[in-house]
Amino acid sequence: MADILDGRKLADEIKSEVKKEVETLNKIGIDVGLSLLLVGENAASAQYFQATLSACRKTGITAYEFKLPATITVNEILNVVNKINIDERINGLLILMPLPRHINSRRIINHIVPEKDIDGLGAISVGRLAADESTFQLFKKDKRDVDQQSRFIPSIWSFLPCTPFGVIRLLEHHNVKIKGKHAVIIGKSLAVGKPLSTMFLAKEATVTVCHKETADLGRITRQADILCSATGRAGLITGRMIKKGTVVVDIGINVLKGGTITGDIDFNSVSKKASLITPVPGGVGPVTISMLLENTVRSAQRNELFKSPLLVMG
Repeated sequence: MADILDGRKLADEIKSEVKKEVETLNKIGIDVGLSLLLVGENAASAQYFQATLSACRKTGITAYEFKLPATITVNEILNVVNKINIDERINGLLILMPLPRHINSRRIINHIVPEKDIDGLGAISVGRLAADESTFQLFKKDKRDVDQQSRFIPSIWSFLPCTPFGVIRLLEHHNVKIKGKHAVIIGKSLAVGKPLSTMFLAKEATVTVCHKETADLGRITRQADILCSATGRAGLITGRMIKKGTVVVDIGINVLKGGTITGDIDFNSVSKKASLITPVPGGVGPVTISMLLENTVRSAQRNELFKSPLLVMG
């Protein structure tokens, strides 16, 4: 029977560190602000909105709420984003997905200035990750030292996407070896699959990305040392589709009739063969929110560093 990759425990540890750093900034008169933008009434988005608000309260981050009707126009949303971009009180902006169908979500996300794109999904942030310019954040170093050493590199303003970054942190928290392992990712979205594959490559894993057109999915998943699924298809992966000892990370979120939340993995059958497995809920989700808060406080620290009159060139 598989051991559990407990996301809640890691999330609590990250939030505890975030709270300490927020308090340190507060002592020198700096407030840390995160804006949350929700368009329409998507149930899953509203739930994530509330969970993030709760996490902000626990860590001392000031939350700025923007709730907009589903009938809003693209230009109206862009005007809101513009105001957030220039608001000195706000260090990060999270736009809850999905947006209504008539809204071009990439246009909205790309309108966020990189230094406030704390979810790391803007084209500049994604490009810097793909170019291997911002992957230094994946490696265990004192982040303040990295900021000091790299303060004149433009990519210092870029953040890694929270969900895939959270997956890497969760694996490392449980001492899962990544280097040299075969990581199979199911799903090629810009939010999870693509950036996660890049992060695994930076960690020197061998990576295979599968998607809806992949033939004989089980043949590939049975090769995985680490299997990550982010498709939103309940029960997609069964015990017959993995080899014994696989580390399984379920990133999928599915709301069933009656409100039950489940992932992509058939937990009962897969957990009998896997060595480690994430539960849904309680796995990747809590870590994602914590990474969002960590990126927000990092944005505040970097902003203060760059504005400091004591910053010495050279």
